[in-house]
Amino acid sequence: MKEYVRLSLETHLFFGRIMKEHSFFLLAGFPAKETEFIRRADQFREEFEDGLRKTVRLADGIVGECVLRSGEVVTEFTQKAECQTKNLTGIPIDVKITEAEERLHAGSCVMVNREMVHHVKMLNRQMLRSLNGLIALKEEILTDMTRCRLYTTNYPLLIEHILREAKMYRQILSELENRGRIFAPDLKNLEIFWNQIMMEHAQFIRGLLDPTECELIETADEFAEDYCRLLKEAREQDARATNALTAKILRTTRQYQRFKTAGTEGITGCEIRSIILPLLADHVLREANHYLRILEHVQKGGN
Repeated sequence: MKEYVRLSLETHLFFGRIMKEHSFFLLAGFPAKETEFIRRADQFREEFEDGLRKTVRLADGIVGECVLRSGEVVTEFTQKAECQTKNLTGIPIDVKITEAEERLHAGSCVMVNREMVHHVKMLNRQMLRSLNGLIALKEEILTDMTRCRLYTTNYPLLIEHILREAKMYRQILSELENRGRIFAPDLKNLEIFWNQIMMEHAQFIRGLLDPTECELIETADEFAEDYCRLLKEAREQDARATNALTAKILRTTRQYQRFKTAGTEGITGCEIRSIILPLLADHVLREANHYLRILEHVQKGGN
């Protein structure tokens, strides 16, 4: 069950934080009159924060070195971005979780026994319950937005975007609970999923930058077009072209990760004019780091 424990905790370290921040961004986007949506989004923010807190306590000495080094758990900007975003919005963020994540050790120095497996199983069930509730909330928000019954500062496409990510998280957790391991999707479907996520990040960045940031808008447009082409190629590829396409996606994603790193540094340093929350900039950087780790693993012949 060691693989079950490690994969569960690695999944929560990445996706659990992503869901916590999705709840935060939903909360920050509602007008004051939407008291019930605000209450529900805040409840999920607290639930995923609690789940992430438990994950960090269990993960030390168990999770893989490549995950901790990838920048998908935390980046050099995460703690600063959280403090800035908390001050800007007035919404609480437990920065101590990030501090604890920065101290995590990789390896197998903790024995995986029945008690550990039980704790992880309870955590998985807790996260699945919260995840099902958050998915239902996102679907309700999207329906109300598209029927002109709800105003929020978040794009309808962003709600669709975070719904896809939540459903991917649920699929992974369901496989872990039902089979004890993750059956990775074939490379084609994996690239389709993440190429779309990366394309939409560029579209959101473009739409949230101040109109005077012409150079950054142009670069974001270029990345959106690049991933649009890569998405089309991934959908049309056959097995013989897989390696060449993956290499192309890897090159583009490395460039994109550098763009996002510079953008996060610029936003946390108050050097870029935008309506992008510092934590949102760090959030999309971590997702690029996660995709890079997957692509580099594939290129090295991993499965």
